[in-house]
Amino acid sequence: MAFDYKKEYKEFYMPKNKPSIVDIPTMNYIAVRGSGNPNLEGSEYKESIGLLYGIAFTIKMSKMGDYQIEGYFDYVVPPLEGFWWQENTKGIDYAHKENFKFISIIRLPDFVKKVDFDWAVSEASKKKKKDFSKVEFLTYEEGLCVQCMHIGPIDNEPATIQLMHEYMRKEGYELDITEKRFHHEIYLSDARKVAPERLKTVIRHPIKKV
Repeated sequence: MAFDYKKEYKEFYMPKNKPSIVDIPTMNYIAVRGSGNPNLEGSEYKESIGLLYGIAFTIKMSKMGDYQIEGYFDYVVPPLEGFWWQENTKGIDYAHKENFKFISIIRLPDFVKKVDFDWAVSEASKKKKKDFSKVEFLTYEEGLCVQCMHIGPIDNEPATIQLMHEYMRKEGYELDITEKRFHHEIYLSDARKVAPERLKTVIRHPIKKV
């Protein structure tokens, strides 16, 4: 049976719909940076998703070709995630999505090294005849965070975020969003197939002890 990160690491991908504190270890990701309103047709964000999955499935299906990745095991491609911020803005202003900056990411299995990633970019570019130069290998240490499962539309996130911040303060923490620590979302639902009120999104904010 294919290894499923969501099931094997439920504390990271399947939190309850009430806030909790979690310490996230260093992970490697496929990453694409961009900006602008993610909902617009032809947006940098929508382009980034195609680029991410192009590399993700090239790596996953490498077992079928000549390039064999050392330590490879069969796995389910982890969910789409995103780091979001707006310059000169405290928190997230959902009324001005045009000011968004983002890093779209998909987690890489631990066996994937930089050399394997570079091969996948070259292979995808060649086979799909597409420019994958925006894609990067990102190592990120997220550290201590407060997180919660948000159920419903993305624009309703502020209510869940308020609960998260109340909980962290009660537990003796404060928000630590910086230029290197971001508002983080993990998308467990396909917005094209799931009604907005049923969307499941993990929201994660970096914190530190007061």
